[in-house]
Amino acid sequence: MRPGFLLRAGRSVGIVVKLFSVGLILTAAVAAQASDLDTIGVTLLRQVDPTLNGSGVRVAQAEGEDPFTPNSPFPWEVNPASVGQPTSRFTWASVSNAAATTFPNSAGTESFHADSVGGNFYGNTGFGVATNVFHVDNYEAGYFFNNKINPGTGIPAVIVNQSFLFSASDQTTVDPAYDNYAASRKTLFVNGAGNGGSISSNPPATSYNCIAVGDYAGSSSFGPTADGRSKPDITAPPSNSVTSFATPYVSGSAAILWQAGANTSATNNISIKALLLNGAIKPADWTNGPVTPLDARYGAGIVNVFNSWKQLKGGLHASNETTTVTSGNSHPPGASTGNQTSIVGWDYNATLSTPTANQDKIFHYYFNLTNGSPYTFTATLVWNRQSGLSTINNLDLFLYDTSNGSLILSSTSAVDNVEHLFVPQLASGRYDLQVLKHRIGQVSNSETYALSFEFFCMKLKIALTNGLATLSWTNAPTGFCLVSTSALNPPASWSPVNVPITMSNGQNFATVPVLGTNQYFRLQRP
Repeated sequence: MRPGFLLRAGRSVGIVVKLFSVGLILTAAVAAQASDLDTIGVTLLRQVDPTLNGSGVRVAQAEGEDPFTPNSPFPWEVNPASVGQPTSRFTWASVSNAAATTFPNSAGTESFHADSVGGNFYGNTGFGVATNVFHVDNYEAGYFFNNKINPGTGIPAVIVNQSFLFSASDQTTVDPAYDNYAASRKTLFVNGAGNGGSISSNPPATSYNCIAVGDYAGSSSFGPTADGRSKPDITAPPSNSVTSFATPYVSGSAAILWQAGANTSATNNISIKALLLNGAIKPADWTNGPVTPLDARYGAGIVNVFNSWKQLKGGLHASNETTTVTSGNSHPPGASTGNQTSIVGWDYNATLSTPTANQDKIFHYYFNLTNGSPYTFTATLVWNRQSGLSTINNLDLFLYDTSNGSLILSSTSAVDNVEHLFVPQLASGRYDLQVLKHRIGQVSNSETYALSFEFFCMKLKIALTNGLATLSWTNAPTGFCLVSTSALNPPASWSPVNVPITMSNGQNFATVPVLGTNQYFRLQRP
């Protein structure tokens, strides 16, 4: 069984907010940032908290034989010097040597592919995301699957980057093995989606419990899977134009979140997956539907670890109310809608079980949006295909207006173990976010789910002093840049505002001269 190889992808959507002040129109919409680490929120996160670098988190990098280094005997290893890390931080394992701790060694030889993947994952040479991980277990992919994953042998790493694919003929063996391992040990597997064409025959990217990563701007595989599931789960930006090197950006982001969530119930594969997907930025052409929770090309969008971290920092919030209804019946908001929870946060709920043979169970999360401006809303629900099971429990996600009981939006895929809601324009009011477990067709009575949610209103403010205008907006969520135009008549031409952006107390500030003509400003995401 020889793994194949991947290539890469990345991009995102926006908000519309208006503020009319002193003749200036300020709105918020969608544009690109300077570098990969800027785009995925790493640069901003390092400014806010430099200690968030993967410290204390043990990771793994499984690698196939490198097609880019054909003259070396079986090249698959990371050279520590190439990624700016000490040799003591690594262990290498293959059939030839399962416990090498020096480099070079008899387990294999250096791989350009492995060095490039590791450089983006944890490298300390300017491109890495999680630069201070505790340890890296570097495995040859065939050995890793045959000796660790398939038999269920424990590995010490909690996050595994896999920038390779197995052949389609191995799918019925590979995908269940990864699903079983992830469900039983809560390990997060991050896998490249493939470099073009359908993702349907690209294991283990097609497993339920992994995160499948597409390349936002490059040639990248698209969904759905052969059984109709939404994959990839997320995308990342290109640095080398192949999916192999987009994948470690997501793995590094996962390591940072794992570190930030230490000593909480966020340190498991479904919580990290929910946070990563919910923090992603939507490209302008992103779309989904009630039974297709993720975009067939972009998944949830472009990874942004700063946004995901802010949602993690919003705290764990249990549901406000639990109700049951006869299976298939309507499930309006409950009796405790006056209760409310934080508008940014997450939950990890291991108590979801159906009480009787004909009852659906609903967990209600109530929110009160009060400031009068439109909000952007995202929510992501994730659960595992349980170990040893051939299919999944059916969970759905709903958003109701509690004032009149009307349904705003639903995500009701019967085949996915991810549900995702996105509402770019949501009025102020009270809302009920529901997680529903169907009794009919369930494969197990109990289920554990992770939920991440965010309501935000991006307000752009202006202050005029001595012929200068200071524009300000919050630094969370991130992914916006300031643009301007001199006329709004279509087609308006918006250009970046090339002035320094400073940050203080969670606010971004830009100072521009007030000219003698109209000036229009807005925030854009790519």
